[in-house]
Amino acid sequence: MTAEFAVALPAVLLLLALLLAGAAAGATQLRLEEAALAGARALARGESPAAAEAIVSRLAGASATAAIAAEGEWVNVTVADKVAGTLGSAVPWTLTARASTRIETAGARGSAIPGPPTHDQIPAGPPWQRNRSSGTVA
Repeated sequence: MTAEFAVALPAVLLLLALLLAGAAAGATQLRLEEAALAGARALARGESPAAAEAIVSRLAGASATAAIAAEGEWVNVTVADKVAGTLGSAVPWTLTARASTRIETAGARGSAIPGPPTHDQIPAGPPWQRNRSSGTVA
């Protein structure tokens, strides 16, 4: 019984360490994806690249690196970081996440964001009686 336990214990501990390293890698990947999305959203709203990098570093952590690239009216944010933890530092895993979005400024689309409709633009009558194709009351 003791010999079997002595052989099985290191295998169980190795399996546990691999599971914890996988969980740390998954958590790091989710953190990087969220940071890339938030950075891309900030750039799409018209914020400066420095502000987007500050958002990325706040969400991904100080050790993460961010790369911002613009291709026409599209912006790409790529965030990379190493997996945390003891097994993550022993095995050099570098994870990356990338997010792309279109710039949403008024100049990129050609028109400003519309305000609320005026009284002349709202069709008369309750919504269930309006003609769906023209917006007029049936």
